[in-house]
Amino acid sequence: MGLEPVLAKELTQLGADDVQIGRRMVSFTGDKELMYRANFQLHTAIRILKPISHFRALSADDVYAEVQKIDWSDYLDLERTFSVDSVVFSEEFRHSKFVAYKVKDAIVDQFRERTGKRPNISVTNPDIRLNIHVAEDQCTLSLDSSGESLHRRGYRQESVEAPLNEVLAAGMILMSGWEGECDFIDPMCGSGTLLIEAALIAHNMAPGLFRKEYAFEKWPDFDADLFDSIYNDDSQEREFHHHIYGYDIDIKAVNTARLNVKAAGLTSTITVAEQDFKDFTQPAEKSIIITNPPYGERISTPDLLGTYKMIGERLKHQFRDNDAWVLSYREECFDQIGLKPSIKIPLYNGSLECEFRKYQLFDGKLKTFRAEGGIVKTEEEKRQMAEKRRFKQHREFKKRLDEQEENEEADIRSFKFLSMERRQERKKEYRTERTAERREERRDDRQSRNLDRGKGREARMRNGGKPFEKTPHRSGHERFDRSGGKKPYRGSRDAGRKDRRFGNEED
Repeated sequence: MGLEPVLAKELTQLGADDVQIGRRMVSFTGDKELMYRANFQLHTAIRILKPISHFRALSADDVYAEVQKIDWSDYLDLERTFSVDSVVFSEEFRHSKFVAYKVKDAIVDQFRERTGKRPNISVTNPDIRLNIHVAEDQCTLSLDSSGESLHRRGYRQESVEAPLNEVLAAGMILMSGWEGECDFIDPMCGSGTLLIEAALIAHNMAPGLFRKEYAFEKWPDFDADLFDSIYNDDSQEREFHHHIYGYDIDIKAVNTARLNVKAAGLTSTITVAEQDFKDFTQPAEKSIIITNPPYGERISTPDLLGTYKMIGERLKHQFRDNDAWVLSYREECFDQIGLKPSIKIPLYNGSLECEFRKYQLFDGKLKTFRAEGGIVKTEEEKRQMAEKRRFKQHREFKKRLDEQEENEEADIRSFKFLSMERRQERKKEYRTERTAERREERRDDRQSRNLDRGKGREARMRNGGKPFEKTPHRSGHERFDRSGGKKPYRGSRDAGRKDRRFGNEED
C-alpha cells in the first residue's frame, strides 16, 4: 500500500493499456507478451493475476454454481495439480478458506461428473494456481501467473533480522526519482536490499533475472520461445557510471550484504563496508542517501531517539548539497532528526504505517539558500502535500509511542528517553490502577457467585428439595475458524540464471 502510483507508472512505461489504480492493486490490459514482461520486469508488483471470471455471489452455493459454469478443461487436466488462494472482505463470507474450499469443490466435482476422476490438490508446488477475491458480493476468479511472490527475487542468499521487502525497497528508490545519475549510499544497509535494488534500477536490469520459475510456465498455452526471447533480451540494459555504497555497524550484516551482492553479480557496482553512521563523512561525489533505520518495532537500539539525533547531525554537517530520504515509523524519531522535510510520503512497511521523508541538505540558513535561488520544495511536492486525506485522520503513527510508554517493560527495555522519576511515577500509577481493577473484578465475582447460589437454592425448592443431577460442565466459547560486474552468459535461460544467481567464479 502506497506504491500504487509507482506501479501504474511502471506499467504505462511497459506498454500496458487501460491502467487504473485501485486499493493495493493496479489493473491493466495487454497480451500474453505483456503478461510475461510484467512478471519479469516490474520492480513494484507482488503478483500478476489474470482474471477469468467476474460474478456476484450472496452465498457459498452461489460461488459453487458460478465456478461450475467455467469449462475447467481449458485450464486443467487430470495430470495437473492445482491450488486455490482466497482474499475475502465480506460480511457474508467470514472465512476465506471456506470460499477457497467451495471453489475447489466445484472444480473437482465438474471433473468427477465428466470423467469419473478428479485432479489432485497441491499446496506447496501446484501446476495451476487460482485466486478468488471477494469484496462483499463481488467475486473475481483469477489465474495466478506469478506463483511465488515477486518480491522473492532469487538473489537473497542470507538475511538479517527484519529485512526490508524487495518491492518496498524498489518503490522507495523509484519514488525518489533516482535512476543512476549520481552515487547511491545506504549508511544502514542491513542485508543490502536497497543497494541491490538500486543497482538493478541503475542498470535497468529486470528483477526477474534471478528467479527460477513462474507459474505461467506450467500453463497449457505457455510459449517457451516467447519467454526465452524476453529473458535473453538485454538491449534495454545500460551502463552505470557512478557507484553504490553500503555501510553497517554490524559485521554480520555486512557479510550478509556482500554475499547477496555477489549472488546478484553486482560486486563491481556495489561496495559494502563496516562503518558506524556516526563516522560518516562528506562524500567526494554528488550522492543520494536512501535508508531505513531501526524504529523500535522488530529492531531497536539502546538509545533510539539518540540514534535519530545522530542521523540528523550527520546529514546536516556531512551531507551538504545532497538529498537524503529516510523511512521511519515514529513522529518522535523524525523530530529528533531536526531537519525540515520537503515531502512526506505515507508508506506501509508490513503492517506499520510509516512515512518516507525527503531532506534537502544545504550549507547555511534557509533564508540565504532561498535568496540564492535554491528550491526546497518543488511545485509537484507542494501539490502532493496539499492533497486531502493524504494521511489518515486518526493515525497510529503519532500515538504509538505513548501507548508503548504505558507499559513499563517497554520503557525499560526499548526506550531510554524517560527520566527515572517519571518511570517510577508511571509504575506507581499503573499498579494503583491495576489494584483498583482487581478489587472491582473480585467484588463482581462475589456478587455473581452469591446470585448463583440464590438461584440454586430457589431451583432446589421447586424440585422438592432434591438436588439436580450433575451435567458435564462446558467451559469457554465455541471456536469458529474464520556478480563481478560481468554480464552473465545469455546463450540459454538456464545458463544465464545460474550465472546471475551465484555470480561468476572470479567473484
